Amino acid sequence: MCSGRVDLAFVLRAFLNGMDGVIIGGCRLNECNYVTHGNYHALAMVLLCKKIIEFIGFNPDRLGIEFLSSSEGIHFAEIMNTFSARIKKLGPLGKSEGIDEAELKSKITSVARLVPYIKMVMKEKLSTRIASKEEYETLFAREEIDSLFRDVVSYYIDPDKCQACMICSKKCPVEAISGGKNLIHIIDQEKCIKCGTCFEACPPRFGAIRKLSGEPVPPPVPEEKRTVARKAKEKAA
Repeated sequence: MCSGRVDLAFVLRAFLNGMDGVIIGGCRLNECNYVTHGNYHALAMVLLCKKIIEFIGFNPDRLGIEFLSSSEGIHFAEIMNTFSARIKKLGPLGKSEGIDEAELKSKITSVARLVPYIKMVMKEKLSTRIASKEEYETLFAREEIDSLFRDVVSYYIDPDKCQACMICSKKCPVEAISGGKNLIHIIDQEKCIKCGTCFEACPPRFGAIRKLSGEPVPPPVPEEKRTVARKAKEKAA
């Protein structure tokens, strides 16, 4: 499998499942076997992930990436032995960082939920192809990561504008929007992955979905007030 297919979510899942370290191996840069040069994407993803796990309190040395030819068996063994020794020195995930298991899982889960959002915000940089590995080291700044998590967006359906057309509900990739015919739709903030699909799908003539940043999401409309009052019916009455 191309190293470029290794998603940020896969790395976080490995840590969530108890792995103390993760290393990704790919073809040498500029020697892609699939012509896609996915190893550049893998490198950018790993460097971003290193910044993220450092942000949440993990040692970034627990994640690594190496580029080599499939014929370099001895070199591969040396790489793995070195990485294994490094992880053994660090000890179990969370121990050297002073984070207990419950907090550990909570931190990783919180970040994992934001993977679609992170990839969307960092799309341009993740697709950047730079000539050398060294240049990638400055691709993601700590301040940028701080801002990424500080300014996380949320989406909210304005009950006064929602027409219960169900378009956003049908488009949501994680079924985070509840609602039905004549029922004002509500976004489950715990399920929402901040992808913005609903925001794009909502018909402009309604403009019911608001994109929020730096402010709390208003509470959902009470169940007894979720019925949409159609204008035609109001006039007929």
